[in-house]
Amino acid sequence: MTKMETDNLARSEKSPPENCQKQNTNRVFHSQSGMSLVAIMAFLTLVAVALLAAAPTIQQSVQREKELESIRRGEEVAEAIRQYVTFYRKLPGSMDDLLEGLPQGTKKRQILRVSAAIDPLSADGKWRLIEPTTTAFQNFGRRVQTYNNGLLPSSPEPNAVWGPFLAQGLVNVTNTQSESDLDDESEEEIEIKTDKAPFIGVASQSRSRSVIAYYGVENHSKWIFTPLFRGSGSISNQGGG
Repeated sequence: MTKMETDNLARSEKSPPENCQKQNTNRVFHSQSGMSLVAIMAFLTLVAVALLAAAPTIQQSVQREKELESIRRGEEVAEAIRQYVTFYRKLPGSMDDLLEGLPQGTKKRQILRVSAAIDPLSADGKWRLIEPTTTAFQNFGRRVQTYNNGLLPSSPEPNAVWGPFLAQGLVNVTNTQSESDLDDESEEEIEIKTDKAPFIGVASQSRSRSVIAYYGVENHSKWIFTPLFRGSGSISNQGGG
C-alpha cells in the first residue's frame, strides 16, 4: 500500500467522528435557540398581561386629566361671563363676544383665552351655551343646592346685576324634585346650542360619566360653568336676595 493510499484511509476513518461532532453541535445550537424563543415568548406574554392590567388605570388617569382641563377652561369661561355681564349688563350671545374682550381706553382687554373657548371633552370642541331659562340651568342650581346642604350660594355681584337673570332661571325651580330625578338625564336638559344664544354658562356636549365630581355631579353634560351660585351667602329658589 502506498503512502497516499494510507493517508486517504486515515482521513476516511477520522471523518465519521468529525461529522458526529458537527451534528451534535447543531443539535445543541437549535436546542438553545428554541429555549431562547420560548423565554422571549414568555416574557412578551408577561408584558402583555401587565399592560392589560394597567390599561384601565392609565385610561382613567388620562380621562381625569382631560376632565380637570375641561373644568379649568370652563371656570375661565364663567369668569369671562361675569366680567362681560358686569360691564355690559347683558348676557353674551356667542363665544366670540367673550373672545373679543372689553373696551379699555382705545384698546380691548382680553377676558378669555382662545384655548379656553374649546371644550376638550366635546368631539367638535364646542361648548354648549346654557341659557338662564333652560332646564339644564335650573337643575344645576338644584344640584348645587343639594351639594351645599340645602342652601343655594348667592351670586358674586350685587343683585342689581344678576337679579334679572336669577329671576328668569330660578323662578320655576321647586323642591318637588328628588335626588333620583336630578340623576336622570333627559333630552330636554341636554339641549345643544353652540352659537347665537344669550348664555349664562357653558357645559360640555359629552354625556359620559365622569371620573371626578364637580359640585357632586358625575356627568360631563351636567357640569355647568357659570358665575352664579359661587358666593358665601344664600338665595331663595325664587331668585330673591
